[in-house]
Amino acid sequence: MLRIFFYFFCFIPCVLFVVLPQPLVVDGLRGIKTKQPHFDESLTYLWPLPAEFTSGDEVFSVDPSLKLAVAGTGGASSIVREAFERYSKIIFDHSSSGSVGGSVGGRFGFKRMLKESIISEYDVSQLKITVHSDNEELQFGVDESYTLLVSKVKEDSIAGEVTIEANTVYGALRGIETFSQLCAFDYTTKTVQIHKAPWVIHDQPRFAYRGLMLDTSRHYLPTTVIKQIIDSMSYAKFNVLHWHIIDEESFPLEVPSYPNLWNGSYTKWERYTVEDAYEIVNFAKTRGINVMAEVDVPGHAESWGAGYPDLWPSPTCREPLDVSKNFTFDVISGILTELRKIFPFELFHLGGDEVNTDCWSQTPHVKQWLQNNNFTTNDAYRYFVLKAQEIALSKNWTPVNWEETFNAFPSKLSPQTIVHNW
Repeated sequence: MLRIFFYFFCFIPCVLFVVLPQPLVVDGLRGIKTKQPHFDESLTYLWPLPAEFTSGDEVFSVDPSLKLAVAGTGGASSIVREAFERYSKIIFDHSSSGSVGGSVGGRFGFKRMLKESIISEYDVSQLKITVHSDNEELQFGVDESYTLLVSKVKEDSIAGEVTIEANTVYGALRGIETFSQLCAFDYTTKTVQIHKAPWVIHDQPRFAYRGLMLDTSRHYLPTTVIKQIIDSMSYAKFNVLHWHIIDEESFPLEVPSYPNLWNGSYTKWERYTVEDAYEIVNFAKTRGINVMAEVDVPGHAESWGAGYPDLWPSPTCREPLDVSKNFTFDVISGILTELRKIFPFELFHLGGDEVNTDCWSQTPHVKQWLQNNNFTTNDAYRYFVLKAQEIALSKNWTPVNWEETFNAFPSKLSPQTIVHNW
């Protein structure tokens, strides 16, 4: 059965708009009246809102030397420990000390020394994370549910603790993110506090696919910037980076079996090596984010011919790719073979949108091929898309295509196809 994703995206540069409780009207030199937003400090802002939660009316202080305790077969995962260290630096950014090797606060490398009289005992001194499975495979539909408890201090214990329980490390990651959002720095006491405690949160995603598209063909981005975007995605619990790597403007990715393809990059400095791609995929995995690569065919592929001109139907017809040549599909198969080694995610995007087939019928050898096969250009478009799907399926990928393919020949698409609506 075909599955359809309704997908809203923008090409980079992208802006994610978050609606605040009251609007902020910006005035400049046009005389627009400004209304400052009201920030209610009594509220705790969680994004996205958990599926189920209850809260109280107390304020708990959090020890800047917060300790991590783990349990379960997956609790000792490096993904969990690294996330704890990463979030500790965020939570205790303003504090004098932190949980990982001493100070994690102080942006300029110094400690803010607090007076001992400010606070002598903290309500929360430990974060306990229980993960029931040691399976770290990250695929579509992985269990991201978790339970987060911020408990009252018991009479027989020195301090309270926060507990996160999840079936997978990826559920634990979402729980740690929520915990970080509960924590707020108080500039008067200079402590991290949890408002509206105690908390009981049972959460799971409403949507299995929560994606952001990144187009690095039209707008090359260094790997450091891509990592910053991935980090930002994790703060909103997104779980799929749709990496639109290649398009007609540039071909920045290294393909070892066809080394001239990245001659289509903007410059030799605006490229991604195989190692770069591996690094991005692994970086994303530690944040619970899959990377879905896109190779858009047969349109949006002019850049391919910079390295292999035979992929163009002619020098004046540079896209769509030449449907009449076996070489075209050999290259596609080679690309997908190389990318399968890098991208473990089960979904692979084959594009298929905005294909103008006019020049196929105006190129002599392609026109002859159409006649030999009794094809119209629309038939040839369908043939190309389905052949590309067959290649992806042979690599154990589930093909994803833009909606134009579904609009043009819905009954011919592979039953496994996911249709992306834009």
